[in-house]
Amino acid sequence: MRFIHTSDIHLGKTYRNSSGEAARYADFFICLGSIVEAAIDEAVDAVLIGGDLFHIGQILPKTFAKTIETLQPLRDAGIPCIAIEGNHDWIHRRDNISWMEALSQMGYLRLLRPARTEEGGYRFDPFDVETGSGGHVQIGDCNIYGLGYIGAQAGSHVERICAAVTTDNNLLLFHVGIWSFSPVEIGNMKLDEAHPLAKKFDYVALGHGHKPYVIATPSGQEYAFNPGAPERVNFGEEKYDKGYYLVTVEAGSVATEFRPTSPRPMYVETIELEGAQNAEQALERFREQLLIKVDVAPDKRQPLLELKLTGKVGFHPFELGRERLHLALEEVANPLHVEIKNHLSLVSSVGASEGLKKSLAEIEQEVLRELIGSGSDYQGSEDELVRLSMVLRDAVQKGDIDGDELLALFDGEGE
Repeated sequence: MRFIHTSDIHLGKTYRNSSGEAARYADFFICLGSIVEAAIDEAVDAVLIGGDLFHIGQILPKTFAKTIETLQPLRDAGIPCIAIEGNHDWIHRRDNISWMEALSQMGYLRLLRPARTEEGGYRFDPFDVETGSGGHVQIGDCNIYGLGYIGAQAGSHVERICAAVTTDNNLLLFHVGIWSFSPVEIGNMKLDEAHPLAKKFDYVALGHGHKPYVIATPSGQEYAFNPGAPERVNFGEEKYDKGYYLVTVEAGSVATEFRPTSPRPMYVETIELEGAQNAEQALERFREQLLIKVDVAPDKRQPLLELKLTGKVGFHPFELGRERLHLALEEVANPLHVEIKNHLSLVSSVGASEGLKKSLAEIEQEVLRELIGSGSDYQGSEDELVRLSMVLRDAVQKGDIDGDELLALFDGEGE
């Protein structure tokens, strides 16, 4: 048997209310479409999806329609698409049919889901094409079993899973991560809990974590494979290899080839603005560092950016608003989507020990001077504006000035 093993497609993922919403939404369908095309070109016997076909369980109708359109060539070619549910696919109102079940009943997927015995064990019933349900599919001499996401207690279920399988030449689809390999923090099991699967299954097709990895027994036998997500789903995945496995199983021997995909470029960068005295100087440094760190030349697609601004600066960090930063970004990288984390802090010129030696009035004046000077438009006028602020403060506290006199102070007509 030859098959493609992919997982964590996350159809429907996008950035809501973003100018790049439509393009980002299309990315995940384009990625799945390329895998479908490869499956047809390679004339594989099946495509296996290890969970999280969708980004959320309650998808939009247009996402369902686009999924059918993307999977249609597989159906036309007679290549079965065998899938399990991931944690993102779950629909929690069990009185309603899920989108995954609908696709299975319509013949676009064979959704594998085991039954449970009264004693708490597993039962993998043969897949029924009429109902679109079952836990076991046979293709040629290979028996494919599947169960989706079962949470943090997955490791304790391994013995019951193995006990329910009595055939030879077995493959298992399992949406679970392995601690120390999977970058996700929930839904994992320990490495030693997974090893018994190697005695029952020639190939364990994993999903859940978006970073690819391979699991081997203590003796070095590779048996469990996670292809990761073929498209970059979240920031933090920019350095992961992205692709799927092309797998050949013959006489108990497994040969795997990791085939790379072409995800949208993604960058997560820190922009250091330490010591910038005003917003204009900070923006210039911002542009200079972007030119070095974000190389858009190799890929013409608009990149996804996450930028962290750091450093102590001589102006109020709020002056670097999103609009000014976006204008600077468009000059350099023209990103499809950007997330900016502003971790800038304002330089403080008054030390704690020095402050203890000064009067309250002196400290007030220094704080005012610092606040006023943090505005680029007011730099150079700090002394004059501090004096005016103190006069206003004194006049208001004394209560011997009316509204017209107070307004006259702003015109420089009164003291």
